[in-house]
Amino acid sequence: MDKLVERETATRNPLVAAPALAVQFFLIPLAVVGITVTVYAGFRSLLTNDKTPQEYLSEVRNGGSDRRWPAAYELSRLMADPKVRADRTLAPALVKAFEAAKDDDPRVRQYLALAIGRLDPPLPPDAVTGLTKALDATDGESRVSAIWALGSSGDASVVPTLQPLMSSPDKGIRKMVVYALGALPGDGQLTTLRTALEDGEPDVRWNAAVALARKGSHDGAAVLRQMMDRQYVEQQVKRDVRQDEDRDPIADVMISGLRAAATLKDASLKPSVTTLSQQDRSSKVRQAALEALKVMG
Repeated sequence: MDKLVERETATRNPLVAAPALAVQFFLIPLAVVGITVTVYAGFRSLLTNDKTPQEYLSEVRNGGSDRRWPAAYELSRLMADPKVRADRTLAPALVKAFEAAKDDDPRVRQYLALAIGRLDPPLPPDAVTGLTKALDATDGESRVSAIWALGSSGDASVVPTLQPLMSSPDKGIRKMVVYALGALPGDGQLTTLRTALEDGEPDVRWNAAVALARKGSHDGAAVLRQMMDRQYVEQQVKRDVRQDEDRDPIADVMISGLRAAATLKDASLKPSVTTLSQQDRSSKVRQAALEALKVMG
């Protein structure tokens, strides 16, 4: 799975239904929340843009093989709309569609899991049960989508279910488990997050440090300092800046570290933040550093 990261905004992001304070810091693999988008571009013309969620659900249940997963994608996209999420009839219908699709094209379940994860927490108990069963799926992307949705559930009882997945050899699974554990309430996952600070995958370590900072733990401060070290991050993030997409993945990592440092208010991190506010070549990073300094005092 590609080592991709994405910085979320402080407001509710269309890709994420987890609490806003969680998603504004975390580094979420684009390969997870943007599954098969490039392939989908060739299929979108098959669907109109003015269908209701119920009509998309009907397509998911009864459409042909070339229509079900695009309909599931469109449905997950519509869940970004608070008015759509306010329809309380959608949750049970989504869960039923998710269960019925267990032998379907894996993309159908991937997008339905994203749609369920975008429901306002807490999720219905049967949704949590269905997503937990999906953790045993043979398709890796389906498992990652289910982990993401469970992390968005607001249900701390799923923490013991997710923790053992940190032993997975799949770095994408580990990255998403750390994200989910950080987004979920409670302190029962702190030991697992501290262990993740030693993971061999930088994204896992970074998400663990951010998660610990959100929970008031200073154990990840050294990793946060690394996230604010441009030279170090450039060695870890082997991706070019895409001007056409207005995306700088190196800056994204640094800004996530700055926001976590601001939340933690660790005095040992303030010199790094101050230096970035004055000297970093990215205007976005300098601005984020100035904002962090205001919070840190």
